Amino acid sequence: MSTFRNAQEQAHPNKNSTLTLAIIVVQLLLVSIQIWLLYSGLNNALEHNKGIAIPALVASFILFLVCCSLLYFLPGRGAGKKYNRRS
Repeated sequence: MSTFRNAQEQAHPNKNSTLTLAIIVVQLLLVSIQIWLLYSGLNNALEHNKGIAIPALVASFILFLVCCSLLYFLPGRGAGKKYNRRS
């Protein structure tokens, strides 16, 4: 039975590059949404409208967890493995 990591190690380098690019683009989108949530939460807090602060905090925390979970899917070297370097 193959795991995700084993399949990723055996994949063609172009597939790894595509996967890496897709994850980076999704993470940039999620961080942009988090910045927008921060801006709207601070803007409303400065106007003494604190009703948006808690939902913005919860949404931002959920987006943070999604970003952290996406890091698992990044291709890279496994624990204890070394790349072969040509000198």
